[in-house]
Amino acid sequence: MKPIWIVDDDKSIRWVLEKALTRENIACKLFSSAREALQALEEEAPQVLVSDIRMPGASGLELLQAIKEKHPGLPVIIMTAYSDLESAVAAFQGGAFEYLPKPFDVENAIELILRAVEESMRETAAEETVEESPEILGAAPSMQEVFRAIGRLSQSHATVLINGESGSGKELVARALHRHSPRAAKAFIAINTAAIPKDLLESELFGHERGAFTGAQTMRRGRFEQAEGGTLFLDEIGDMPFDLQTRLLRVLSDGHFYRVGGHNAVKANVRVIAATHQDLEQRVKEGAFREDLFHRLNVIRLRLPALRERLDDIPMLARYFLQQSAKQLGVEPKRISDAALVRLSTFGFPGNVRQLENICHWLTVMAPAQLIEPKDLPPEVAPHPAEVARSAVPANEPKGVEAAPAEPVAGIAPLAVRVAGPQAWEAGLEAEALELLASGRHDVWEALTRRFESKLILTALSITRGRRFEAAQKLGIGRNTITRKIQELGLE
Repeated sequence: MKPIWIVDDDKSIRWVLEKALTRENIACKLFSSAREALQALEEEAPQVLVSDIRMPGASGLELLQAIKEKHPGLPVIIMTAYSDLESAVAAFQGGAFEYLPKPFDVENAIELILRAVEESMRETAAEETVEESPEILGAAPSMQEVFRAIGRLSQSHATVLINGESGSGKELVARALHRHSPRAAKAFIAINTAAIPKDLLESELFGHERGAFTGAQTMRRGRFEQAEGGTLFLDEIGDMPFDLQTRLLRVLSDGHFYRVGGHNAVKANVRVIAATHQDLEQRVKEGAFREDLFHRLNVIRLRLPALRERLDDIPMLARYFLQQSAKQLGVEPKRISDAALVRLSTFGFPGNVRQLENICHWLTVMAPAQLIEPKDLPPEVAPHPAEVARSAVPANEPKGVEAAPAEPVAGIAPLAVRVAGPQAWEAGLEAEALELLASGRHDVWEALTRRFESKLILTALSITRGRRFEAAQKLGIGRNTITRKIQELGLE
């Protein structure tokens, strides 16, 4: 890990933070001015930078601006006096990770620096992943199967049928199949058969001759001719009108078609990739889709998983889309907290990957700070007030109520919350104490206290994802106390 840089003209502040970081076995470098730090930045960069906001010469905000230009992902903590809140707002607008009000508690400062280090290392890994990732992102096993299928089909000209919900990325898969095929040098033409009126779709697909109908002033080449030698992607094939299905079947069968109003057959050297969100077998049973066309299209079938089936991919996708949105808008990419990612992972995403992309674009524009928290998420994703209310059990809650366990989130142990009445846990404690006392034991106090404290600490740590200082704050105890208790109770 690279060292932490401390920039402050106050020698005592530098000394205090240096000693505290040394106790945590974290290397640091000290600078008495922003100018010194800027000179050092020409040769190296820190893991995290902590800077005072007001110093002789260049200010902390100027230093922040210079760092964001060269190292946009580097977390910067700005130290400021309580009376200098306007500067703190300016720091956030400039992309600061957090601000530290003076005078500060040393433990709070170190905890904040450690959080920034964690964020820095996570963002570095995320940037490397995004830079190296292809157009289609996915580490989930279901997506790896799709990638393997694309690889196996790389030298094939076979017709492919892609099944997947709307917004799951069917066109991206079709483009990848084209890009890795022998037809990659030729055109990739996409058409959504559900988005074009029936009267125009035939002309769009097959073209028309001059005078074929009113308004046909010239001959027009259709999508099949435009895709000559390449790939034609027919999206939402399940909605294609029945009579056009017959014409498409003829092209797939003998490789020839006629323009609308034409009499000369045109040869089609085109690979067809079709996609649908519908159950084509069911459409065949209903008589809405030709069975012979279905079998002609169903040579190779790929099923694209919905986003709710690949929750592990949400963090990677969210960071990627946030970077892409920032690039499009010409702004600083925003970071997203673990808590916000957990919230996203519990959302159903009926619009799949497209909906996640739209949410990330919304966050790039609307989120007030550089670090996105759960409260910054759009209304359809953020916790509903009623949901928050249900999480706290009111004093008059009727007995017998049991809250269903939360839906498990990838990588996080689910917390089961059971409430059988306002004094249920006390009744359980009383019964346990009576049983232990009746057994003749003489360590009942210590035994029950250890279990009570262990359960409290582990529950708090699970909520804060292992961050001890946050857990201590929630429990109302000090950081040293929770560290000592974890050691005493054997919770390491």
